[in-house]
Amino acid sequence: MVTTIGDSDNLDEVDLSAFATPQRRQACELYLISPQRVGGNFPDLLRAALAGGPVAAFQLRVKGIDPHELARLAEPLQRICADAGTAFIVNDSASLAKRLGADGVHLGQSDGDPREVRPFLGPSVQIGVTCHDSRHLAMEAGEAGADYVAFGAFYETTTKPSHYRPVPQLLSWWASLFEVPCVAIGGITPLNAAPLVAAGADFIAVCQAVWGSGDPAGEVAKFQALFAAD
Repeated sequence: MVTTIGDSDNLDEVDLSAFATPQRRQACELYLISPQRVGGNFPDLLRAALAGGPVAAFQLRVKGIDPHELARLAEPLQRICADAGTAFIVNDSASLAKRLGADGVHLGQSDGDPREVRPFLGPSVQIGVTCHDSRHLAMEAGEAGADYVAFGAFYETTTKPSHYRPVPQLLSWWASLFEVPCVAIGGITPLNAAPLVAAGADFIAVCQAVWGSGDPAGEVAKFQALFAAD
């Protein structure tokens, strides 16, 4: 449900300091994003990461590759996620999500409207939307039927460089007013995630922190310990 609070055109001028950290509805969860290279031994790395603790979702985010080849690479990863009870999300492409029977699709601002994607994918498929640092975009996504909104990048990141830099209070604002879950993304590690968890993020999305560590299971376990302490 999305709560309407006046003129959405002025939402990005809202004073976020007025919104206290809300009471958490449920524990924060981990949302893994793939590296660019998902062939070779990556299925083993994914399996190891998912053994490190509960992971709510895994997003396949691979750019500049033939869709048929990407579908081939996705198949073992999708099976691994299914075995672990982890939702398998496809980045950008509703057509690939439908082809694979994925659990969801993540849409950037230029990747389509949830209102149009929903009939194509069906009512049970999760649809997430990138909202950068914008309250206005998040409200629009929620009203369009998004199942979650993603804010970021909260920190410097090499995975997907971004000039957007939201503050943690944005998560508190969203969680205080809306029931649609929010995802925090961008340069997040076990060392800097605590303020985002405390601010009300429902999910912490990470990539390099896990895949660049040399110990995917260990890094996942660190995030789980952080979530348990909140």
